Amino acid sequence: MAVVLAGQLYCDLLPQDSRASRDEPLRNAWLQVVDGKIQAIGVGTPPAADTVVDFSDAIVAPAFIDMHVHGGGGHAFDEIAAAVDRAAVASRIAAAHQQGGTQKLIVSLVTANLEALCDRARASAELCASDDRFVGIHLEGPFLAPERRGAHDPQLLCHPTPEVISQLLEACGGYLKQITIAPELPGAMAAIKQLVAAGVRVAVGHSECDYRTAAAAFGAGATILTHAFNAMPGLQHRAPGPVAAAFDTPEVTLEVIADGEHVDPRMVRLLFENAPGRVALISDAMAAAGMPDGEYVLGALPVQVQHGLPRLLNADGSPGSIAGSTLRLLSAVNNVTAWGVPLGAALAAVTSVPAAALGIEHEAGRLRPGMSAQLTVLAPGAAAVPAAGAGTGGAGGSTLSLKALWNGVE
Repeated sequence: MAVVLAGQLYCDLLPQDSRASRDEPLRNAWLQVVDGKIQAIGVGTPPAADTVVDFSDAIVAPAFIDMHVHGGGGHAFDEIAAAVDRAAVASRIAAAHQQGGTQKLIVSLVTANLEALCDRARASAELCASDDRFVGIHLEGPFLAPERRGAHDPQLLCHPTPEVISQLLEACGGYLKQITIAPELPGAMAAIKQLVAAGVRVAVGHSECDYRTAAAAFGAGATILTHAFNAMPGLQHRAPGPVAAAFDTPEVTLEVIADGEHVDPRMVRLLFENAPGRVALISDAMAAAGMPDGEYVLGALPVQVQHGLPRLLNADGSPGSIAGSTLRLLSAVNNVTAWGVPLGAALAAVTSVPAAALGIEHEAGRLRPGMSAQLTVLAPGAAAVPAAGAGTGGAGGSTLSLKALWNGVE
């Protein structure tokens, strides 16, 4: 059955008869869908169809992709291996993020001992094989610098060796999409090459590395910077660090947590300015996403969430390091547009950019003929208000709310 959607399309491949900018929605447009796939895109009068869905008051974008998320809805992906009903736990996590516009997620696992991590990886691989909402696995650890461990248990960190990497690859069963490594660790450069040869995207992060070491890691095949600015040295006038190395490497995607807490809004905008088309908005969400404040667990470490911000609990009960977030991607899009990032760039950062970073750009992340018709439909609302610390740049338009998640069938 043919279905036509009429509305404002966020589309990076513009019809020849359109004068639209890639940073703006394509207005008076239509999208033809047949059997869950995009058949054609155009402007003006749409073709005849069995069903016409009118989204003229909304913006139609590809399905949002969160390439770094640990949990939500009161659960974490680390729980799945031990869960009685794995599918129910996974669905609660997915549902929490669907409320924020996300339809595809990476299963991000925190550091654990090798046996537990392999068990969790095997369970996660089974989940990815059975449910297309989960597009692969991200191991954020155990190959991290102790000084930049963040919310990872320092006793469980280790150096990368060929044997350990082989065990992790086998446990992930072909679903390991991404792994974070501190490139200054002994054996890290060889590990990067081993992982890249196995088809895994390597991310530099949780690291004390300098510019030269990060650049060497990118030269060895790493293509992602894990949550830019967080758990790494910052930009300094005599020590430019890994962020600058990522700026200078066109193949690198820079993740960022745009909740206004992890990174100052001006520095978020700096990423978009210096790495256009290469910034991916991520949630780095833990179990508390979509849940009230309270006490939770990240890995095996206790976390307290106050005013939506998770922090590790120190031994004396005082709040410690930030431990992930409760962010969801639509909020991240609204935040960065309020901080002056163009709408097209913000939407690309949750669609085409993460799709390319994960190697799934031929099946998701874009509105193009032959691609999946999984869509996020957004309703413009009140004018976006720049957050404190946004600096100059002005608001980027209206605040968007979720109107519908559309899976190609009316």
